[in-house]
Amino acid sequence: MGSLVMDSLVMDSHVMNSKAEIFERHRKRLFGLAYRMLATVGDAEDAVQDTYLRWHRTDTAAIQVPEAWLVTACTRICIDRLRQAKLEREQYPGTWLPEPLIELDVAAEPGETADDLSMALLVLLERLSPAERAAYLLREAFDYDYPQIAEILKKSEAACRQLVSRAAKRIREERPRFSADSNAARALAEKFAAATRAGDAAAFAGVLAQDVLLWSDGGGKAKAALNVIHGADKVARFFLGIAPKQPRDLRRVMARVNGQPGWVFYQGETPYLAMAVDIADGLVRNVFIVRNPDKLLRLPVL
Repeated sequence: MGSLVMDSLVMDSHVMNSKAEIFERHRKRLFGLAYRMLATVGDAEDAVQDTYLRWHRTDTAAIQVPEAWLVTACTRICIDRLRQAKLEREQYPGTWLPEPLIELDVAAEPGETADDLSMALLVLLERLSPAERAAYLLREAFDYDYPQIAEILKKSEAACRQLVSRAAKRIREERPRFSADSNAARALAEKFAAATRAGDAAAFAGVLAQDVLLWSDGGGKAKAALNVIHGADKVARFFLGIAPKQPRDLRRVMARVNGQPGWVFYQGETPYLAMAVDIADGLVRNVFIVRNPDKLLRLPVL
């Protein structure tokens, strides 16, 4: 009898280890989906953990394609979470921006971050409904076909095509654009950084697009512009105005912020803000500044 119990325990242990191993193989993909859906690291990690708990409680013996099951579960969890998050973000003080993903080694090949993780695109995705956002990301970022998307979202293929079409149209109209040449983008980013330090409006000439936008997120916990700032002249004056008010001991470290050129500013060892620039056609088109300390908690400490 004792042997049978031991055999059963060993078998259960093997099953649990196997389930955990299968999940871990797909964790990175699930996090990538959850972050693109929710745009905050903590919420994305929670969604992935909830997916794991569902997987852990499910009899997976009959599941032929674990990735499909996991992506379906994670997507539905994210849709529910995003509906709640959108209500909360409507009450957010000032401009809401995604929590930044940071790569400090700008000389290395880009990691997970890519154009479909850029601040510019994530800001646009906020304007979509949760279902539109999920359908668009599954199709455009993860290359799922419409029968797969229909099964995940529990909608008809025709409805999913319509969701993707509407989302793509809205995104095209806003035209989030990126520089194809990373070296040229980095050089312009350095020129932009020099202009912000110079204290001279003329230094911004040839750097900012005339229709440049500046987005600043303080979350009501740090000083930031409450509204988006429009136009090269106003953006230049914004930087000239804040320059003398910054702490004297700030250090600027160049980084990739969601795959785009940017910086993390440190006060001592603590992240003070993260900044990213969206570059196209040789000019800075968007500037994103994250100052909300809650969104800087996971940044590298130097």
